[in-house]
Amino acid sequence: MARTHKKVRYLPDREDRGLTPASAAQGVEAALKILEGRWKLLILFHLFGGRLKRFSELERAIPAISQKMLIQQLRQLEEDGVVRRIVHHQVPPKVEYGLTDWGQALCPALDSILRWAALKDEIGADPDTTA
Repeated sequence: MARTHKKVRYLPDREDRGLTPASAAQGVEAALKILEGRWKLLILFHLFGGRLKRFSELERAIPAISQKMLIQQLRQLEEDGVVRRIVHHQVPPKVEYGLTDWGQALCPALDSILRWAALKDEIGADPDTTA
């Protein structure tokens, strides 16, 4: 009997979850719309791991982004429930940004996408190649 060092996992059948190809595509499209924007993914990667960052820290970490754009992207992520804004009532005011639990749950999904993208280099991007 042959053995493998990799675990074999089977994805649950889409029909068991009540998904059709059309509804699955709509769900993925809705999720990608939340992440749409030039800076959102970069902001998320700076906040992964439970890190809390002040606005100025994010601004320094992403020097190419303007203040206006950073504010807009953070507000959109906050409205979508991915990022939380924590206001500390003190003088001077202190505001920190962190991920919600739902936002933190994105980490493994984005990691999987990153690994998937790396496969292109490993197996090649030739459309005539069959798996």
